[in-house]
Amino acid sequence: MGRAYEPVDSPDETTVFPYHDLSPPTTADVYAARRIVDRHLPRTPLVRSESLSAEFDADVYLKREDTLPTGAFKIRGGVTLVAGLADEFRDPGVIAASTGNHGQSVAYAGRALDVPATVVVPEDANPSKVTAMERLGATVRFHGTDFDDARERAEALAAEEGYRYVHSANEPALVAGVGTAGLEVVEERPDVDYLFCPVGGGSSAAGYCLTTGALADATVIGAQSEAAPAMYRAWSEGHLDPCDRMETFAEGVATRVPFAMTTRVLRERLDDFRLVSDAAIERGLRDLLADERIVAEGASAAGLAAMRELRGDLRGETVVLPISGRNVASETLRRCIERSRAEKTGL
Repeated sequence: MGRAYEPVDSPDETTVFPYHDLSPPTTADVYAARRIVDRHLPRTPLVRSESLSAEFDADVYLKREDTLPTGAFKIRGGVTLVAGLADEFRDPGVIAASTGNHGQSVAYAGRALDVPATVVVPEDANPSKVTAMERLGATVRFHGTDFDDARERAEALAAEEGYRYVHSANEPALVAGVGTAGLEVVEERPDVDYLFCPVGGGSSAAGYCLTTGALADATVIGAQSEAAPAMYRAWSEGHLDPCDRMETFAEGVATRVPFAMTTRVLRERLDDFRLVSDAAIERGLRDLLADERIVAEGASAAGLAAMRELRGDLRGETVVLPISGRNVASETLRRCIERSRAEKTGL
């Protein structure tokens, strides 16, 4: 195995190692990351939504990150980070904790760049995401009941076995890579007024703040489930304390622990942050499926739920809603279809 590293003092409740840099990336770093992303990934479409444009009396565009190879934006960060991996980690490889999309990004990057990848997931992880990680060549280990249990196990394995621990958010290269989506938005719609972004660990929202917010002066608004408000509390209250509430079905925004680096970016740059109900998230998921024929995860629908809270402010504006995560659990998708059918029939 590789050289063993001991954890160092961390500003949040997660583990960091000496090789972690907690300095937030800059907009210039996002441009540098783009050279890597463009070598490995296709540009994603920015498509006008006729149904949402009519609903909000606005020009609403969907940034279709679900068309990326793993179905989620995180792959941008995965390839950026692994492309710059120090030589000492190329043999032992990388390790990450994930409920699915972060793990798939690390697995994909590992396969593309010939680096071994291990992913620790909760015991009840979405089976389709686990299968996808394994098909990409990752070794999947199961541990604990939720993301944070899996994260703690991945951190321990990194210390014990010498893997390079790929943190979910405290990684400048990862956030810079994710931010390349925002550069594409600005190039296609430099007149963008609002962008609504779900927040789990905060890497996507931080990336859009550094690009769509900084370059187009767009208002960037974050959205998180009120049943898992860790990052919202960190942003609004100015601390990094864990939250004991984490009950949302939307796994992409389900975390109990706020992350230091992305919280810093969001506190400095995010214009607004909304907590939305799981019921509103599920409604958004159903509407994206029924009206757009998009199979989206709950995290994407959180952004739509936040848009609906600010409906009056959006009239006549140009609005972008990132769509990321087509890896919906079968049971969630089935429930949404059944409820949509019931609504239409009045049953």
